[in-house]
Amino acid sequence: MTERKPAGVSFETWVDRQIREAEERGAFADLPGAGKPIPGLDRPYDAMWWVKAKMEREGLSALPPSLTLRKAAEDARQEVSRARSEAEVRRILAEINVRIREALVRPPQGPPLNLTPFDVEATVEEWRAERPVH
Repeated sequence: MTERKPAGVSFETWVDRQIREAEERGAFADLPGAGKPIPGLDRPYDAMWWVKAKMEREGLSALPPSLTLRKAAEDARQEVSRARSEAEVRRILAEINVRIREALVRPPQGPPLNLTPFDVEATVEEWRAERPVH
């Protein structure tokens, strides 16, 4: 626990002494992120930075669930285009289709979903067509 600032000592001097003593005790040694740049230091100040960081860490979204799922479906389509194997394409589509089917059974809050499960075979065919034949 820190001590109270003694009377007659300037605040700056007292704070500087507290920091120096903590450094001497090794209180700042091996802190996480030591020697690394501060993330986001080059970006303009955002008063809500901590809220956004917390939401990202917690996997939360400000979007309604239906829009979040639409975004996930769009991301899945992009993942498919970068997939290296047919098995990977099928895995990506299976995962997103489970989420879409669940949302169709119990529609999420927000705007209409406007999604149907991906046609796995048709998407695999499209994926194959985009690949050069060896």
